Amino acid sequence: MADQRRAERLDQPREPRGVRLPRVDQETFGRWSEGIARGMGTANFIVYMTLVIGAWFAWNTLAPPSWRFDPYTFTFLTLLLSIQASYAAPLILLAQNRQSDRDRIALEEDRRRATMQKAETEYLAREIAALRIAVGEVATRDFVRSELARLAEELDEAAQRRQRRERRQPAREPRRHGGEPLDEPQDELDGDYARDRRPEG
Repeated sequence: MADQRRAERLDQPREPRGVRLPRVDQETFGRWSEGIARGMGTANFIVYMTLVIGAWFAWNTLAPPSWRFDPYTFTFLTLLLSIQASYAAPLILLAQNRQSDRDRIALEEDRRRATMQKAETEYLAREIAALRIAVGEVATRDFVRSELARLAEELDEAAQRRQRRERRQPAREPRRHGGEPLDEPQDELDGDYARDRRPEG
């Protein structure tokens, strides 16, 4: 009764019915199929298969009739080669599909890296242009030297003008505004001045 109620519930998914096929690891089977496809695409496989078929023909043609296991029409050999071809074609297609998937992923990764490199290149180009503009506005060593040399020349010229002006003006005593000579300032510590100014008597 409880199993029937559980089966009638709509809030739970039903268990799948039917025959359950065995699950195959796609990655392992894909690697195995690629190994077979690589082996079948080599010269060694062709040489070995040719030797086996030649030995098969020789045994079933030259051996005594009682020892022949596949007479002249070679029906068993034809069946084996058909089975080999029927399995080889899907295995080769599977290996090609896996290789196509890898190529697609590699192409997408290359495109992504190319996009990143392009963005980085554009960023570096902008930074270099900004640095060039900034360096163009900075005073260089030659510019500073030329400015210092010009300033030194101006200072030399100003010193020469001042010397010429001092030579033209004769040395004069300092005078008052009215033209009278200035008296030397006297103070209380000047004993000579006080003694000379004291009245006699």
